[in-house]
Amino acid sequence: MKILALLMLLVSGVAVAAAPDQELAAFKLAIRAKYDLKEKAFAAHDAETIVTKFYTEDVVSAGEGEGVFVGRDQIRPLYQDVVKNNKVEVESIRTFVKGDVGWDWADFHVYPTDGKTQPFTFAILFLWTRVNGEWMCKGDSFIKGSFKTPH
Repeated sequence: MKILALLMLLVSGVAVAAAPDQELAAFKLAIRAKYDLKEKAFAAHDAETIVTKFYTEDVVSAGEGEGVFVGRDQIRPLYQDVVKNNKVEVESIRTFVKGDVGWDWADFHVYPTDGKTQPFTFAILFLWTRVNGEWMCKGDSFIKGSFKTPH
């Protein structure tokens, strides 16, 4: 009997240990879909999709050279401007999730289409929350640079 109880305890411990990996994998897939949405919206010059389908209503965004923006109404003009002449690619670097919150350190590659500006990268931290079962970005903070080439 004791051996059976011990085996049951071990098996249940293995299941609990595997859950965080499954949670992380599901989160990575969900935010990758959001990054794909953002990349496609940039390519289509569609700021409104980014503002309403990627970010929460009360988003906070702070960036080097850009300033601090609070709420969709404040980030909307920023995105209306930047989607005009840029394509982007989001490269997830380090991800964390627990329950309904998570974050993702990423390299945000910007490819200007104006023919004058060279491509550049932001090191960005995306803050995520699950709202009614859907992952939404609650905030971000970024500086020029890359997590792949830290200084």
